[in-house]
Amino acid sequence: MKSALIQLYSKPLAPEENYAKAESFIRKAADEGAEIAILPEYHLSSWIPDRDKLYAIAQQTPKYLDQYRSLAKELGICIVPGTLLSVPGEEIEDRRLLNISYFIGTEGNVLGQYQKRNLWHPEKPILIPSPNPEPHKAFETPLGRVGLLICWDLTFPEAMRALVADGATIIIIPSCWLRADSVDAALGVNPDLSILYLDTLCIARAFENTAAVLYVNAGGAGEGDADGVPPGKDALGREYAGVSQAALPIRGSLGRLETGQEGMSIVDIDLRIRDVAESIYKSREDMAQRGWVY
Repeated sequence: MKSALIQLYSKPLAPEENYAKAESFIRKAADEGAEIAILPEYHLSSWIPDRDKLYAIAQQTPKYLDQYRSLAKELGICIVPGTLLSVPGEEIEDRRLLNISYFIGTEGNVLGQYQKRNLWHPEKPILIPSPNPEPHKAFETPLGRVGLLICWDLTFPEAMRALVADGATIIIIPSCWLRADSVDAALGVNPDLSILYLDTLCIARAFENTAAVLYVNAGGAGEGDADGVPPGKDALGREYAGVSQAALPIRGSLGRLETGQEGMSIVDIDLRIRDVAESIYKSREDMAQRGWVY
């Protein structure tokens, strides 16, 4: 499975510009034979803790989702367009939004979607989490049975375990994770704690679930941009943890991108390794035998 991990630099509140760049990466990925292209969380808007500004962008989501669907069909490639903010079906008084990830198949159809459940602290006043009684569900794709999670969901092993219990062999996780988004006391102990956190959890989740974990984070501005954004930063001066990667049991991390930088990594993932891991660890067999009641 040839997968394009697109660690995109998203200019804040510039959806048209960000879409154009994402499209360019996806076309390049298709030219290089990728079967799937994955973008980061909030890739059209970046994360801005301003509900009204994000609401205005969320109202444009149907247009961009249609454009990604058309692009997938034109190129014959699966696309996970990171996450797209959406307005609830019934407008609520505080104008909070939904943060949704979609899996688009090669015919341009939406094969699965997932609304973020576990919110990072600054998101809680702006987003509506998916309802807790709603189970995490996997779905069939041309690449196999897939599950979607989003960013902070990675830290909850129960979320991925539920997808695996539903047969997922590939877990895709768009993310928008900063390098320094912790209290000073923690950063004083280890300024690279976010990098350590992500590298550790991606590989651990792959091993413990005998699954392929495709984690795609936002990136910085690379060498900088014309608006004076410094290298590795976004327009608000933030640096992202990066480390987009494909993690496999036995093999570990593949195609890992560096911290903070924009770029694309095309990784050829041999899913037979996952089968070998399951034959060793038998995690799924044990879960099935006891109905996953721990």
